[in-house]
Amino acid sequence: MRNTGFRRTSVAIGACCALALAATACGSGGDGSASGTTRITVNCEPPRSARVDRRFFEEDVASFEKRHPDIDVVAHDAFPCQDPKTFDAKLAGGQMEDVFYTYFTDARHVAGIHQAADLTPYLEGLKSYRSIQKQLRDIYTVDGKVYGIPRTGYSMGLIYNRALFRKAGLDPDQPPTTWEEVRADARRIAALGDGTVGYADYSAQNQGGWHFTAELYSQGGDVVGPDGRKATIDTPAGRAVLQNLHDMRWTDDSMGSKQLLVINDVQQMMGSGKLGMYLAAPDNIPILVKEKGAHYDDIAIGPMPGGQGTLIGGDGYMFNKHDTPAQIRAGLQWLDHMFLTPGAGFLGGYARARKNGAPVGLPEPRLFTGAADAKDQQVKKANANVPVGNYRAFLDGNRKLRMKIEPPDAQQIYSVLDATVSAVLTQKDADIDRLLKDASGKIDGILARS
Repeated sequence: MRNTGFRRTSVAIGACCALALAATACGSGGDGSASGTTRITVNCEPPRSARVDRRFFEEDVASFEKRHPDIDVVAHDAFPCQDPKTFDAKLAGGQMEDVFYTYFTDARHVAGIHQAADLTPYLEGLKSYRSIQKQLRDIYTVDGKVYGIPRTGYSMGLIYNRALFRKAGLDPDQPPTTWEEVRADARRIAALGDGTVGYADYSAQNQGGWHFTAELYSQGGDVVGPDGRKATIDTPAGRAVLQNLHDMRWTDDSMGSKQLLVINDVQQMMGSGKLGMYLAAPDNIPILVKEKGAHYDDIAIGPMPGGQGTLIGGDGYMFNKHDTPAQIRAGLQWLDHMFLTPGAGFLGGYARARKNGAPVGLPEPRLFTGAADAKDQQVKKANANVPVGNYRAFLDGNRKLRMKIEPPDAQQIYSVLDATVSAVLTQKDADIDRLLKDASGKIDGILARS
C-alpha cells in the first residue's frame, strides 16, 4: 500500500492499469500469432492524462517492436493499474491481458488459484532475471516455481524536514535510528511552537493499519504467524508500537491534536514546513515538492527506526495461464526491454527523465544487484538533479534491515488495525492490552475465512 504515480523518475512507480481484455488469437494457429508474428496484450500503460509518461511508454513500445518485428504489443491503459474490487473477477473470467500487472501481495494468491502461467521453463530467455534482487524474485516464487517478474520495489523509511531539524538544534545529517530517538527529536521539534508537529502518523482509511504493520516490523514483530493462520500482534512488540504512539501523543504532545490523518494530510503538513517526521517510501519526496510546496534541499529520508525490519512493497508482472509458449517468450523479452535494462527503458531512462524535468537520483527503487545495479546507479548518478546526499542515511541504514512484505489479506487486516491505532491516538485512557486482544481475534477470523 502506498501513494503511487507511474514511474520512479517522475512521481512514483507503482500504480498502473488493470483494464483487462481477453487475450485473443490473431492467426489460424490459435496461439496469438499470424504470419510469424506473436501478439501480446499488456497492461499498465499510463493514461493519456499523464502525457509525458504516456509518451515515454509509447516510445519504448515502438522501439521494442522495431527491434523485434515478429512481436506485436497491444497495450491497455487506465488508472489505477489494478483495481482490487475487480481483480479477482477478471482473473476468474479469463479477461486478463497476456502479461498483467500485480502487487507483490497478489503473487501467492494468483498462483494459488491457478491463474498464472509457470515461467520457470522460460527464464533463460530473460537475461536480466538473475540480476534482480533475490528477495524480490522470491516473492513471485511459489513452491519452487516462478510465476512472475518483479519490476519495482520500495522500502519504508523516515522522511524528515532538515530545516526544522536545524531550527530545533538537531543534526540534519544524523536522523534518528531508534524509536526512542524519534520520540526525543519529535519533542524538540514540537517545542518550536507555532503549530509545528514533531511526528505524524496515519490512522484512517486502512492507512493506520498499514503503518502499524511497518512499525511492528521495525520492532522485530510480525502481523501474522509463519503458517498464515494466526495473528501475532498481541506481543511485546505490538505493545511497544502502540505505547510509543500513545506516549508521543498524550505525554509529549509531539503529534499535535488533530488525528485520524491520512497520507494527504501528512504530506500537506510536511510540504507546509510544519511537520518534522513521518514514515513513507522515497517516492513521497517528489510529491512533497511538486504538489505540496516543499523544497528538495529541505526534505531527506533516513532508515526505518527500530533497526530490526522494514516493510517492503512493489509490483511486477504475471502471465495469463492461457498464454502460449511463444507469448510467454515474447512477454519476457518485452519486460527486459521496458523495465529490466539497467539505466535504460521506461523506468531507467534517466537522461530522458532529466531532460523532461523529472527528478532523478531518488534512492529507490533499487531492483538490481551486482554489475547491473552498479550500471544503473552510475547512469542515475550522472543524471541526478536532486540532492542525493539527503538520502544517504536511508541507503546505508535500510540495507541492514530485515525486509518483509505486507501480510496476507492486508486490506482487511489494516481495516481492523485502523481502529486500534485511532483509539490510541484519540483516547488518552485507551486500554492497549484490550485493543491488541480484540484486534488479534478479528484478524484470526479474517485468516480463517481466507
